[in-house]
Amino acid sequence: MAALPDVVVEPVDLSARIDEALAVQALAFGLTADEIEVRRHIVHRHLLQPGARALGALTGTGRLVGFVYGMPNDRRHWWSTIVEPYLRRTGDEEWLTDSFVITELHVHPAFQARGIGRTLITTITDGADEPRSILSAIDIESPARGLYRRLGYEDLARRVLFPSAPSPYAVMGARLPLLRGN
Repeated sequence: MAALPDVVVEPVDLSARIDEALAVQALAFGLTADEIEVRRHIVHRHLLQPGARALGALTGTGRLVGFVYGMPNDRRHWWSTIVEPYLRRTGDEEWLTDSFVITELHVHPAFQARGIGRTLITTITDGADEPRSILSAIDIESPARGLYRRLGYEDLARRVLFPSAPSPYAVMGARLPLLRGN
């Protein structure tokens, strides 16, 4: 799979490495211990979905410093039921059909800005059978949103409110394959 100067991106059994993945997510996303426990069950449930795939960014010693996972979208899943009314309002509801969802993408802060996130998302979407990809990201101007835009993702809906999330999100979509420019 893809290689970076000190990191290799390759398929991983995320269920077996859930503690490492959640530790990375907690640092990258600022999660509390309680939020980590809730997400543990969610990640396990997601990984059982048909077509779910995960990649990890591993150092030479095998340390997980980043990960991505996703799956073909299912309109019956919780995420889709939350974003569907927002996408309907913007006329973009069709993005929920025949799309690969980037469910989570996180890179340890000490390893950010090295191209790891870009390699994770482009590698996982390169393997998708669907013609497009969708994701949600906190609705602020952040390095992550900038990366998604450079890869071809565009805002489909903004100010999306998820139950218990303290901040609004944006739903973004891109045609596959993703752009490879800067």
